[in-house]
Amino acid sequence: MTKKSIAIIGGGPSALMLATQINTKLYDVTIYEKNLTLGRKFLVAGDGGLNLTHSEHSNDFLARYTPASFIKPYFQAFNNTDLNNWFWDMGIETYVGSSKRVFPLKDTKPIEVLNAILALVEKNGVKIATQHTWLGWSENNELMFDHQNSEIAVKSDFSIFALGGASWKITGSDGTWLPLFTQKGIRTIPFQASNCAFEITWPAEFIETCEGQYLKNIAITCGSLTKKGELTITKLGLEGGAIYALSNKIRTQLKEKNEATVFIDFKPTLHLGAIEKILSNHSKSVSEILKFDLNVNATQVALLKAILNKEDFLSAEILAENIKKLPIKIVGTAPIDEAISTVGGIALSEVNTNLELNKMPNTFCMGEMLDWDAPTGGYLLQANFSMGRYLAEYFNGL
Repeated sequence: MTKKSIAIIGGGPSALMLATQINTKLYDVTIYEKNLTLGRKFLVAGDGGLNLTHSEHSNDFLARYTPASFIKPYFQAFNNTDLNNWFWDMGIETYVGSSKRVFPLKDTKPIEVLNAILALVEKNGVKIATQHTWLGWSENNELMFDHQNSEIAVKSDFSIFALGGASWKITGSDGTWLPLFTQKGIRTIPFQASNCAFEITWPAEFIETCEGQYLKNIAITCGSLTKKGELTITKLGLEGGAIYALSNKIRTQLKEKNEATVFIDFKPTLHLGAIEKILSNHSKSVSEILKFDLNVNATQVALLKAILNKEDFLSAEILAENIKKLPIKIVGTAPIDEAISTVGGIALSEVNTNLELNKMPNTFCMGEMLDWDAPTGGYLLQANFSMGRYLAEYFNGL
């Protein structure tokens, strides 16, 4: 029996998972990657600790995605427990951190994890063609690549695109492929930064003294969504896991109003009445009460003073309200190339459940090139791996 050919364009996590699981007895599979090596963004993501997935319950896990309904079938086919077991099976031991995120053991380097995955790809007999930059389609719908300044045409029975989003151009994830799909009549959505720093117009004196400082053990709210965690004060504005989780809500407000408002709760474990009562102790100064009785640190005090006028700061009632719900106005996002991830790309309405383009039979898209969103914490990698696994099972069942 003659094997059918599959061209996988892009060498990120979803493509690698697919390549480890596809039945190469049925298909002749080649990954075409424009970089010298596969998985560059995977390695960059591991610079601060390679967060592979999260350990929370599946219902809570799915709720992190926008839209959750799109990710659901892929996650159900290969969930966070399955992914964790997969790493253990390949010899990558993991542990659950204090934040319930899942990491490789602390002495395991990201390159070791990538090499373990690549070993499975090689064992499965998948070919790898690096330095192949996809240029689009020929008049005969062949895949066109630039390889070392020469154009080559590739004809395959199935094309699977895993081109990534538009953040971290240094890794090759630049989103320049988007117009090529638009020209084919595929509905696309401009990329936007997600999981990024958000821009705030800080008072000059505040940022001079507080740039680089942390806001720890806080809760931050945008609209109906609240996230506990920590934030970092930057010259641009605020960044950190807590605000990343609000990216979708913040972007929506920015789009509708050209600004967004988030609220910081410095004392999530204390209710408003308790704080107001403590602040009403007239035997101490406000500064003493904040420091010794409420354990509000100098950075938090500086931020309160940057937002409130002197009269409001000295009012127990108003200060208590702002300790629980300090409004911060956001005016923009960090540049897209500085974002951890992006939204936008191929509209979800353009693919069916099997990730096949409705208008282009035998052409599939997966991973971050599709218009879905998730916060950091292992959710991005999980969804990419889940889609790759789902698509492998689909092809193996044809």
